[in-house]
Amino acid sequence: MTTTGKIVIVGGGVTGLTTGVALLEAGWPVHLVAAEIPGPTSVAAGAMWGPYMVEPWTKVRRWSLVSLDVFRELSGAPVTGVRMVSGVEAARNSVSAPEWSTLLPDFRECSPGELPAGFVGGFRFTVPLIDMPLYLQYLLERFRGAGGTVRRQFVGSLDEIDDGSVIVNCAGLGAGKLAADDGVRPIRGQHVVVKNPGITEFFSEDTGPSSDLVCIYPHGETVILGGTAIDGEASLQEDPVAARAIVERCAAVEPRLAKAPVVASRVGARPTRSEVRVEADSRSDGVPVLHNYGHGGSGVTLSWGCAREIVGMLPS
Repeated sequence: MTTTGKIVIVGGGVTGLTTGVALLEAGWPVHLVAAEIPGPTSVAAGAMWGPYMVEPWTKVRRWSLVSLDVFRELSGAPVTGVRMVSGVEAARNSVSAPEWSTLLPDFRECSPGELPAGFVGGFRFTVPLIDMPLYLQYLLERFRGAGGTVRRQFVGSLDEIDDGSVIVNCAGLGAGKLAADDGVRPIRGQHVVVKNPGITEFFSEDTGPSSDLVCIYPHGETVILGGTAIDGEASLQEDPVAARAIVERCAAVEPRLAKAPVVASRVGARPTRSEVRVEADSRSDGVPVLHNYGHGGSGVTLSWGCAREIVGMLPS
């Protein structure tokens, strides 16, 4: 692939912004186009590092490790919204350690005393926890500081892009339509933000295939409570019934949350695909197109690894 002009990224979520930063810092001129910057699904993320339910594992492992290293570096600066946080993932039945457990040096099985009532097994580990509104603002400022430009515009077709020598498709749920890929589907997710009653460690429950999730992610003065994973639903409308149920499930694990004042609800639609797509393509007129989409609920986890793979597809 050869290119001499501007690279246009379509998509203003964590994938698009991270890819833009990586390209700019590698020396490429970049313009980002999206209807919303940052994208609402990225704003709604929890967000804890962890390559959950995403394939193919050989690539996911590599991408996740790259992001893990970057987040560890960023965790030293409060302005990024990234912190290394310890906590527990537990289950109400016997479960095996996930594949990604080997990527974390302090991953270990919990002792019975570390588990909430009703749980029979679990694991303790330390991972990056990302305050998404703060982190996305950091990424946008880093993008602009490196010379990137943005335009707020809905893109219904890649043919609308007439000012790029290369197009990068990072449009999340919309990426499938732009690529004529009917394998992309939404998984609706909702979180509730409450005032923090003093929680410092994360907790998540391995709920298997259930659409009702339990996760507790402390971010200083607030805690993100989750959540839902409703396959096939793309609506970003808040569901008050689901919000109340989220708080109740989390309070059953951590009673201090029962009376925590609610600050907000956040809703997103995870762009899910059988396998993440990071590969080269071309438009009908020959303009190169690089795809970077289909990350499901692991967009943050894979963001830096996939972004650097995109950079590697361009001539050095």
